[in-house]
Amino acid sequence: MIYCDIGNTSVDVYREGKRTKWRVDDFDPASLEGSVHYVSVNGAFNERLQGYSNWHDMREYVRWENYYPTMGMDRIMACEAVDDGVIVDAGSAITVDVVKEGRYQGGFISLGLRAAQEAYARLSPALDVSFNFEVDLTIMAKNTPDALTVGFLAPLIHEIERLGKPIYVTGGDARRISLFLEGSVVDEALIFKGMKKLIEKG
Repeated sequence: MIYCDIGNTSVDVYREGKRTKWRVDDFDPASLEGSVHYVSVNGAFNERLQGYSNWHDMREYVRWENYYPTMGMDRIMACEAVDDGVIVDAGSAITVDVVKEGRYQGGFISLGLRAAQEAYARLSPALDVSFNFEVDLTIMAKNTPDALTVGFLAPLIHEIERLGKPIYVTGGDARRISLFLEGSVVDEALIFKGMKKLIEKG
């Protein structure tokens, strides 16, 4: 079984426990033989998949009464991987979702780290600095990088921790966010594990 996560710029393939990434423009769907199950946010790529009978959209497996219609498929798959906990997907946006006893409870969406830094930079050239991922979020900052980091991350981390459940972190910035979430589990294959679990449910 091959699992595929298709974004706007990359194709992430998970096969036999190994991940491989391609640029969307360089990837040929015909290069994957066998059954391929995928999630995608890329409408143009979805059109390219028409006619490939071995490619299967994971939307067909989702019990939509458990989620809301516009919820991203990557978020749904990550939720399917966890029976009880908070799922933090730190990508272009940071999504936070709660699952209790295998049922989706709801969630929220924040700017991703890069988007937040770019937003600050647009406000003023003086705010065009990088976040400090070694900062102590419990201490008031005395320089601009620390002040921006605390201002953005402290409320977000507080909201995640107050949910009081095991925390699972995935996505491109998972390791950076996990530095502030004590006891969290980083699992960069969470989406693929959710896909596998959902297929096995039938």
